[in-house]
Order: sequence, then structure tokens, then C-alpha cells
Amino acid sequence: GMDADQIVIMLQEKVPALLDNDAKIAVKADDPFRIETKPHGHGDVHTLLCQHGLPEKWEKDGKKWVVFFQDTNALIFRALPAIVGVSATNDFVMNSVTVPRKPGEAVGGICKLAKEDGTALTINVEYNQLDPLLKETGEKKGDVPDPTTGNSKFPGNINVLVFKLDRFKEVLNETKGAMPEFVNPKYKDATKTAFKSPTRLECMMQDFPRLLKSSDKVGFTQLARWLCFSTVKNNVKDAAAKAKQGIAPEAAFSGESDCYSNAAKLLEIALKQQNLPCDIAAPSPCTFLDVDYVMGPHVVLLPSFAQTIETMKEKVKGPVKISGKST
Repeated sequence: GMDADQIVIMLQEKVPALLDNDAKIAVKADDPFRIETKPHGHGDVHTLLCQHGLPEKWEKDGKKWVVFFQDTNALIFRALPAIVGVSATNDFVMNSVTVPRKPGEAVGGICKLAKEDGTALTINVEYNQLDPLLKETGEKKGDVPDPTTGNSKFPGNINVLVFKLDRFKEVLNETKGAMPEFVNPKYKDATKTAFKSPTRLECMMQDFPRLLKSSDKVGFTQLARWLCFSTVKNNVKDAAAKAKQGIAPEAAFSGESDCYSNAAKLLEIALKQQNLPCDIAAPSPCTFLDVDYVMGPHVVLLPSFAQTIETMKEKVKGPVKISGKST
């Protein structure tokens, strides 16, 4: 495991909850003299890093890049060397990892927002705002599929962010990491004056480009989902329902299977690039606790064995045959 001094736990403060469009502060139902509070959103991570002085410490330790990830998405660590390489090659201050997305899919899209004065901002636009934004700015059809791929023209943001540490530290020192805030209330009725329940001011960590200068390079790296994105966040009942709808279950069963498939595909690529014989069984349909998915051979590649395809090629020098029952 990690050493104790490698882990820092940061406590996020809460903010007052709001009752209506006039921003009346909500109070506790059982005590009118106590204010109702809610979390301020994951954008506070930038402020907390600044307050704890971690970017300075990391820089003194010789670090050059900072990676943010969320969701229980184990696959991203296999893709990180390539993503950091893209950031270094392009001198990106911030690099967002994306996957192909379908129009209307509940995943934010990376967009380049351009103003009439010529300035532009590469940033995530939340999925529920993307279609209306496009329709209001000339794309009358909204977020529609590309006729060739069937995917949206706007890459799906999986909230894995890579920052260039030296510039990241400078911006935090200039801004204290204070991110732009927004409110996303759910209204009681069509008048849109009162909320169903108290809401909050919140902020998002992926809005960091709003703190940058126009000279700072911001980009994204798009990868296939099998290489970088498989979350584990649903219980068995919900996962089974999603699977029956043809949607990724995003449960422990599918997450484990995707890790095996990821390793198998990388091994296959390393072999084929060397023109070596490769016979790895494809995943087959499987059901576990009513969750329908697929399961292939249980291939595990430890980081100590190989972190990239190039290092994998140095280790694998002969033909490989793996059956579907291999563990």
C-alpha cells in the first residue's frame, strides 16, 4: 500500500442552502435558528489544494503533472501514461480525457465556446445544457449524431483531468482556487419561483479553464471506452435493470470483466505489433446475480509487469494462446 505521507485527507466545508429565486436562506425543519447547509460541489478541491499548500509540496518533490479522477473507474490508470504523454507533447495546461458519446447521453460534452470578439474557451458543457446551447447559437438541430459514426460531434467528458503542475500552482496562487458558481434548482411548478427542496450554490472542478488566460493551452484526449472508462457505481438490482435496457450495468461484475478485457486487448495489441501469433478467447455472455454482461479470460497485467504497450512488447516474445476459461 501507499505510505502514510502520500495520502492527504481534506475536509470540505458546506454552504447555506437556498429556498427560492430571491436566495432566501433555508433553515432546519426542526430548528428555525439553524441554517440548512449543503456541499458546495467538487470544484472546491482546487481551493482545498491551495489552502493545504499541496501544489508547492508536489513541485518540491519533483512532480510535473497532477491527475484528477472521480468515479470508481479503475481502467483510467492503464491509460494515464498515454494521456500524460499527450499533455507533454502539446504543452497542455489542462487536458480532459473523453470518450465517444451518443447525442443526449447523460455525459457532458467538451466544446470550444467562441465569442464574437475572437476569444474562445475549451470547456465541458453539461449534457442538459448542451442541446439548448447549440440550438440558441446556430446549430438548429441541436446535439445530433454524426452521419458516419452515429456519435455526437462533442466528446464525452469522463472527468479525468491532467494539469501541468507549474502553471496549475500559479493559477491557484492567483485565484485561491475559487471556481465560478452556479445554481441548478428543481422547481415546484411552471412558475419557476419556488424550489422543490432547498438548493445550493455549487461549482465543478472541470470549470478550471475559466480561471486560465487565453495563452494557456487547453485540450482533450479522446480514447475508446474499453481503454479508459468502466465505472462501478450501481447496486445489483439497478445494474440488472440497466443491463436489460441494453445499458452498461456499471456494477462490480461489469467492472471486473472490463478490467480483464482491457488487459487482454492490450496484450493482443502488443503481440500483433510484433507479428506474433495471438489466440485470446473473446468474452462470452454471462449472468451473475441477474446482471447480464460478458466475461472473458481473466487476464491481469500488473503495473510491475508493464505499464505501456512498448514495455509489454519487451516482456512478451513468443506466441500466446488463452482460452475462455483461463484465470
